[in-house]
Amino acid sequence: MKRPWWFLNFLTVLCLLASAAAVGQAGELVLDADGIVDAGGRRIETGEPFHRVISLYGAHTENLFALGAAPQLIGVARNEDWPPEAQSKPVYSYHEGLEKFLAVHPDLVLIRPMIDRGYRQLMHQLESHGITVVSLQPGTVDQMFLYWRILGRLTGRDSAAEAMVTRFKQTVQHVRQRTASITDKKKIYFEAIHHRMRTFAPASMPIFVLETAGGINVADDAVPRRGTNIADYGKEKILSRAHEIDVYLAQFGPMNRPTPAMIKSEPGYGLLRAVQQDQIYFIDEKLVSRPTMRMLDGICRMVEILYPQLFAAEADAMGCSSPAGLSVGAGIQKETKP
Repeated sequence: MKRPWWFLNFLTVLCLLASAAAVGQAGELVLDADGIVDAGGRRIETGEPFHRVISLYGAHTENLFALGAAPQLIGVARNEDWPPEAQSKPVYSYHEGLEKFLAVHPDLVLIRPMIDRGYRQLMHQLESHGITVVSLQPGTVDQMFLYWRILGRLTGRDSAAEAMVTRFKQTVQHVRQRTASITDKKKIYFEAIHHRMRTFAPASMPIFVLETAGGINVADDAVPRRGTNIADYGKEKILSRAHEIDVYLAQFGPMNRPTPAMIKSEPGYGLLRAVQQDQIYFIDEKLVSRPTMRMLDGICRMVEILYPQLFAAEADAMGCSSPAGLSVGAGIQKETKP
């Protein structure tokens, strides 16, 4: 029986929706014996390592340096500042045309999902010229370990990636052993975006940093926004926990630039115990939100903020005061309040 045109169109729409759902589900990273699957669902066979890599995300750049793959890195994104050696690399941007990329003959361009979605035409053009494009951005610490291993596979630095994972886990274990004995743990509200009253999702990396350092997240009921690590937490909820909040902590960086005065003058915030006791602190967002070894620096910095006496006595045991425990330079600001 011949189907009416509207029925055929309906089937077409269903197929498109199913296809879109499949693409969405392809966001999970995969690493196996033959290759990887990136956040965009691309399957990349990994035989020989890539030798001419352009990184368009700061975390990729940091991790490539940590893996010892700096000689393979021929370009980085704008405003790179860590490690300092990254500033000597040529700069590339997804805002630029295809020709600038083709001129240096890269074999791999590393991006993250935001770039993949927003600049899909450029990514397709790169791939049409035989350049491999890989989109990566882990959302949790477990995903971060897989992400490091993927970078290691892509650059032929598998053993270095395993060493990074082992070192990270060992330092986390050392910190947890020291903070486990704290009987009166501090309760923290961790601000992500001040003017929108947003905090971090309970499973996010910043909350992992906070909890590893012995803090208690008062916003453990926050619901992530559309699968991100950011969560809404309105003023009413914050004020309902006013008497519980021992420390008001805010990430500081391009995403969020609060000041003590802004927080103290926020209507209603005078009720917060942390504000009343002047317990307002700031931490570099790159130390808590980026999937790099510098997250260890963020953990150590967090212990120093929350439990300064413990930090002074146990920094060595936690691996927080020696090159063996920290990443490539501490990157920790001594000032707690900008």
